[in-house]
Amino acid sequence: MEMQLPPHDGDKLSVVDMQTGGEPLRIILSGYPEVKGDSVLSKRRYVREHLDHFRQVLMYEPRGHYDMYGALIVDSEIPEADLGVLFMHNEGYSTMCGHAIIALGRFAVDYKLVREPQSPETQVNIHCPCGLVKAFVEFSHGKTGAVRFLSVPAFAFATDVTVKVEGFDDVLVDISYGGAFYAFVNAQRFGLDVTKSRTRDLVDAATAVTKAVRSQVKLHHPASDDLAFLYGTILTDGNDNYSSDPTANVCVFAEAQVDRSPTGSGVTARVALQYHKGLIKLNQVRTFQSGATGSQFTGKAVQETQCGDFKAVVVEVAGRAFYTGASHFVQEADDELKHGFLLK
Repeated sequence: MEMQLPPHDGDKLSVVDMQTGGEPLRIILSGYPEVKGDSVLSKRRYVREHLDHFRQVLMYEPRGHYDMYGALIVDSEIPEADLGVLFMHNEGYSTMCGHAIIALGRFAVDYKLVREPQSPETQVNIHCPCGLVKAFVEFSHGKTGAVRFLSVPAFAFATDVTVKVEGFDDVLVDISYGGAFYAFVNAQRFGLDVTKSRTRDLVDAATAVTKAVRSQVKLHHPASDDLAFLYGTILTDGNDNYSSDPTANVCVFAEAQVDRSPTGSGVTARVALQYHKGLIKLNQVRTFQSGATGSQFTGKAVQETQCGDFKAVVVEVAGRAFYTGASHFVQEADDELKHGFLLK
């Protein structure tokens, strides 16, 4: 039987679904209204204030789920950018997403959003709300493969910060930026193991830390106040000294959303933190493993730079993304749940 659209009202929403290290990415092809704004950051504000119901339709059940993640391609004001992108999740809109960059790199080449592909790598310049991110997509015999990207300047914001965490008293946290701000804590502080403990217990501990840091630590970013918020907490296995063995972590971000991948922007922030502490050197490659799925990214600091008053590094993160499907989504006017819902 040939695929046909069911009865519906209004425009259909067309998407391509991918996954990077197990973390989903729903790339929106069509069906969104015009996104107004003279910059990617202003477009992010516009969709949050005027088009947020579309995010809910595609991220929430019954079309998505609590941990769905999405990307909306927009025009960029930067001439060297091949595309701009807005990231979305269960709570709103993030400023950076590494797993999405890895997927979008492949997508941009496969869907001809860039110039003629080059072997062995094709460069794709992706303008994120945090800035321009350069992705490099393996391309051989007409097929795309692994992707690596160079981050925006990443830096340790603060180390050994004491916060009062409900249920755990005083907890020492590090805060680092990799396109988004994260708090980092060794999971053992809570009697947990990022590869063995129940996901619910990891989520509860990480969420408690996030709430504490958001209420007790004032963040700032030299480029824009729009970037100065804590995106989430990353619980680690504590193995921060350089080693060729993988080090595991679990990222809980937005509204207690669990990243299935090692978290690309989290890897960026963690590498910047390790470099700041003198635990790794430039171009020392580390392997980062997701405590949730076992999937892996690699990361390394490749260049020292500056971000305002912060000593920063450019970080290279690498991984693989895969296609999982393509869909058309519709709504019916008399469907009381057409705008979506979430179950925690």
